[in-house]
Amino acid sequence: MKAGRVKAGPVKAGRMALAGNLAVLAAGLAALFGLPAFAETYLIINSTIFAAFAILALSLALIWGYAGILCFGQAAFFGLGGYTYAVAAINMGETTLPALMAVLLPALFAGLLGYFMFWGRISDVYLGVITLTVSLIFYRFVNQTAGEQWNIGDAPLGGFNGIPSTPILNWPGRAGDQLAPEDIFALSVGLLLAVYFGCKLLLATRFGRILVAIRENETRAELLGYDVRLYKLAIFMLGGAMAGLSGLLFANSVFVSPTMFSLPVSGQIIIWIIIGGLGTLIGPVIGCILMQVLTNWLGTVSQIKGFGWVDPNLVLGVLLVIFVLLVPRGLTGLAAGVWSWLKGLANRAPAERSATREQTDP
Repeated sequence: MKAGRVKAGPVKAGRMALAGNLAVLAAGLAALFGLPAFAETYLIINSTIFAAFAILALSLALIWGYAGILCFGQAAFFGLGGYTYAVAAINMGETTLPALMAVLLPALFAGLLGYFMFWGRISDVYLGVITLTVSLIFYRFVNQTAGEQWNIGDAPLGGFNGIPSTPILNWPGRAGDQLAPEDIFALSVGLLLAVYFGCKLLLATRFGRILVAIRENETRAELLGYDVRLYKLAIFMLGGAMAGLSGLLFANSVFVSPTMFSLPVSGQIIIWIIIGGLGTLIGPVIGCILMQVLTNWLGTVSQIKGFGWVDPNLVLGVLLVIFVLLVPRGLTGLAAGVWSWLKGLANRAPAERSATREQTDP
């Protein structure tokens, strides 16, 4: 009996994980094929932005939640991906290679930055400060690039106005055949699903297990013979590439501007992770989408007469404080706790009825 109970735990956990993955896949496919059938163009574009931001949330969820690298500068890679794509696409007149560059360049920059931080043995607090500072340096620099002297080839950086003429993705090899908003939405949701399940597969490998070991006890991982710096650098570069991909998709939904590097964007990513649930992948995605929906709604409310005092950033700050103090495990942890409590109640009821019946039997 004991052996059976020991085996039942992993089997049950495996079934729950499979059910969760199928639920995520079903939700993604429902959005992919269902939303374009009835939604108007503005909703399609907003949903594309949500999908792009969800990939950005996953980039930090992976490196912070599973590798223990607290990075406040994901906005730097996000903005770098967007600007790389816009500048390269304007100069090349075709978007296939610029799209690849928008993922590759942030990854390489993350590798350069990570090399100096990890080989320099920078601690977590200082690492967060350095990455945030890099993001703000980009923000300040791009803001002052107005004027013809700040052109890269045919692409004007535009200063605080950004690059409104950001080209839309075209079908590979067909420069004049741009993707429609529905096509970009389908691409964004498809990439979100691919990134999510790719992260799940990565974490199930030996590399993923070593990352978690480093997060739990870096010194012990080093004593076991693992080069912690190399593993951290690899996952940091992957997170940079994911953030660059997010910037590419965002550039095709709106346009690139210095706000992509800004402090509010950096702060929002942290809020998504904490509210969704640190140490999970689906939690940050849910937290990101819910917070974006809430932000958009609050922005609408603030335009109504008498509600101009409503500040979306203030509301997000209050929510962050509430979750840090009262719901530290985030929405996914809260849902898991409620589910366990309900299961306990369901299992307790038959036992109590049986005990009552035994006491009443003569």
